[in-house]
Amino acid sequence: MDQNNTTSQKKLLKAIRPQRVIWPVLIGFAVIIFLLSKEFKPDTFASLEFSILTVFWILIALMMMALRDFGYMARLRILTEKEFSWRKTFRIIMLWEFTSALTPSAIGGTSFAILYLNKEGLSLGRSSAVVMATSFLDELYFIIMLPLILLFLDWEQLFLLNTDGSSPLMSSLLLLVLGAYLLKLAYLIFLSYGLFRNPRGLKWLLLWLFKMPILRKWKQGANQAGTDIVESSRDLKKKNYKFWMKAFLASFCSWTARYWVVNSILMAFWCYQYNTMDHIMIFARQLLMWIMMLISPTPGGSGFSEWVFTQYLGDFIPEAGLAIGLALIWRLISYYPYLFIGMYLLPKWIKKNFNKKNSA
Repeated sequence: MDQNNTTSQKKLLKAIRPQRVIWPVLIGFAVIIFLLSKEFKPDTFASLEFSILTVFWILIALMMMALRDFGYMARLRILTEKEFSWRKTFRIIMLWEFTSALTPSAIGGTSFAILYLNKEGLSLGRSSAVVMATSFLDELYFIIMLPLILLFLDWEQLFLLNTDGSSPLMSSLLLLVLGAYLLKLAYLIFLSYGLFRNPRGLKWLLLWLFKMPILRKWKQGANQAGTDIVESSRDLKKKNYKFWMKAFLASFCSWTARYWVVNSILMAFWCYQYNTMDHIMIFARQLLMWIMMLISPTPGGSGFSEWVFTQYLGDFIPEAGLAIGLALIWRLISYYPYLFIGMYLLPKWIKKNFNKKNSA
C-alpha cells in the first residue's frame, strides 16, 4: 500500500478512536448535569403537556434535520454536476458531518471533506474547488441573512440589551456579531476573488493548507492540485446564473431547516404561546448562536452549545430547568446522530477506499 494512503488511513482511524467520539458526548452531558444541579426544581416539568401535538412537532424537528441534510446532498450533486449518486452523496455528507462533529466549530471538517471527495472519484483539485464553493455559499447565506434580521427585528430584544444581569458574553454579543460579520465578509470577498477572478491566489491558499499536519504527506502533489483548481475555477466561472441559483437555494434550504429545528422543539411543548414574530426572533437568535459557537474550543461545540441555548433562548421557555432539558433534546436531534452514523460508516469507508486498488 502507498505510504501516503497508509498515513491518511492512520489519520482517519485516529479520528474514530472511541475516546475521540466519547469526549463530545461526555462534555455535553456533563454541562447538562451541572446546569440541572443548579436550576432543577421538583416541579420543573409540571408545566409540560405531552399530547399528540408533542409527537407531531418532534417529528417535524426530525424532518427539519432530514431536510437540512437533503439540502447539503442536493448542493453537492449540483456542484459536482451529478458526479455522485444519491447514495454516495449521502455517505460523503454523513462522513463530512461526523468529522465536523469531532473538531472545534471554527475548524470544521474541511480538510477531511477534500479527502472524502477525492477518494470517491474527484481529482484533488476539483475536490478542493467543490469544498471552496460550498464554503462560499455558506458564507453568502450568513452575509445576506444577518442584515435582513437587523433590518426587521428589534435590536434590544435580539441582543438582550435590556436584560439585567446578563453574562459578559451576552453583553458583548453585538460587538462579537459585528466582528464576525466583518471577518466573514472579508473571507467571502477573498474567496470570491480567488474562485472567480484570481484562481492562482486560491492555489497559493491550497498550498498553505497542505502544510497542515493532517495533509502534509500530500504536499508534493499540492502544486498539481493547485493547477487543477485553476482549471476547475475556469469551469466554475463558466457556470450560468441558473447553476449558482440552484446551488444557493439548496444552501438556503439546508441552513434555514437547521435553524427551524429549535422552533419545532418549542412548538412541541408550548405551541399555544408563540406568534409569528416570536418564531422569527427565535430563528434569528439561532443564527447568532452559530457565531457564538464558532469560538468554542470543544468538539462540535459540546457543552458550550448547551449553555448558550439555555442563556440565549431562555426567555422563550418558562423555567430554566426546562431550557436545559430542551437543550438536551436539541442536541440529541441535531448533533449526536452524526457521531453514531459516522462511527458506523467510516470504518467501512476506510476499508473500501484504502486498499491496493485505490492506492494511486
